[in-house]
Amino acid sequence: MDAMNKPHNDSLLRFMTCGSVDDGKSTLIGRLLFDTKTILADTLTHIERTSKKRGMEAVDLSLLTDGLQAEREQGITIDVAYRYFSTGTRKYIIADAPGHEQYTRNMVTAASTANLAIILIDARKGVLTQTRRHSYLAHLVRIPHIVVAVNKMDLANYDQAVFDKIRADYLAFAEQIGLQREGHDIQFIPMSALNGDMIVDRGDAMPWYTGPTMLETLEAAPPAHSEHDEPFRLPVQFVCRPHASDDPELHDYRGFMGRIEAGEIAVGDAVTALPSGQSSRVKTIELGNVQMQRAITEQSVTLLLEDEIDISRGDMLVKTGQAPEPVKQIEAMVCWLSETPLSTARTYIVRHTTRESKAKVSEISYRVDVNTTEHLPAQGLNMNDIAKVTFKLAQPLMVDPYKVSRPTGAFILIDESTNNTVGAGMIEA
Repeated sequence: MDAMNKPHNDSLLRFMTCGSVDDGKSTLIGRLLFDTKTILADTLTHIERTSKKRGMEAVDLSLLTDGLQAEREQGITIDVAYRYFSTGTRKYIIADAPGHEQYTRNMVTAASTANLAIILIDARKGVLTQTRRHSYLAHLVRIPHIVVAVNKMDLANYDQAVFDKIRADYLAFAEQIGLQREGHDIQFIPMSALNGDMIVDRGDAMPWYTGPTMLETLEAAPPAHSEHDEPFRLPVQFVCRPHASDDPELHDYRGFMGRIEAGEIAVGDAVTALPSGQSSRVKTIELGNVQMQRAITEQSVTLLLEDEIDISRGDMLVKTGQAPEPVKQIEAMVCWLSETPLSTARTYIVRHTTRESKAKVSEISYRVDVNTTEHLPAQGLNMNDIAKVTFKLAQPLMVDPYKVSRPTGAFILIDESTNNTVGAGMIEA
């Protein structure tokens, strides 16, 4: 928990909010935007006008995130709404995920890039089936930091006993599904999104709570990729060979371009190209037109090597000695995204980083009931189903277990006849 106690200046935090219907997710985000003064004046005027039309005395801050007309009419969140704001300390990307079971695929999409999840619980209702489902999904996609926000404390008379009971109930469930594991933490914050208690300002209603406010917790959360060493992974997106140039030095230029998905690299480091296994050393690192001595995760760079080795799009550069074994079979937890059911008779395309392979389903081990976390037998998958599936691959892929590296442990499934994305997978160890 020490990493949560100090701000990480100028870093980006991607986080998501999830909870049951009317738990106040959209209001919480609206309150964060409002109290950090990141709402444009014309936007504030618009939602004030809309709130008055509805007969509300106070501004309905949930209107800031419920962007679809259907959401505003029904008062629910359907699609994932992304919002951006910044403080003097760091920048944030918020994903407001829908709470309904039929939008499980939307939530998995939002959770896939989040480093922190805020799970809202209505203080009057306690831990519900949807709370358990959202917690299981956060566990599935391995979000390292969970903040349980016990909202609407104003409707529970700001009673500490209510908060303590919800905390105990949630921890018991978290232990049951393995959510409390090494390197992951769960924090609890009592609050009122409507009144602003414990969001940005502490308020005076809960003197018995001495922990951080929501914003203080977000400010102190560690950035992604910062909490443990990750093996270097650079999937090659493009091989840069300038052809029409009068500069003789550029005739031998051969740069390997891509985004560093994990780890870091420095000039002089020994690297291996996969799947060929050929090795060389890094001669130059370029970011745009600037040469650098070192590059880190999430930077898009061009690497020039000391030796001429055969590398093309879809290959992966790793540090020598850190290479994963190329595999032709993967076992993964899959969330089915398509209205067309998964068929064990069909061939799909697995897209993993910049590489693709045709794949056939060899086994569906079980389907997960996301409400009870029970494992059920399955012959196929329907939209929003989550299951453990084994695929046989036509071409080898260089993968890591999802628990080791989220970017290189994840993939999407493509329907080869329609080119639609039909599934998302997380590779097991």
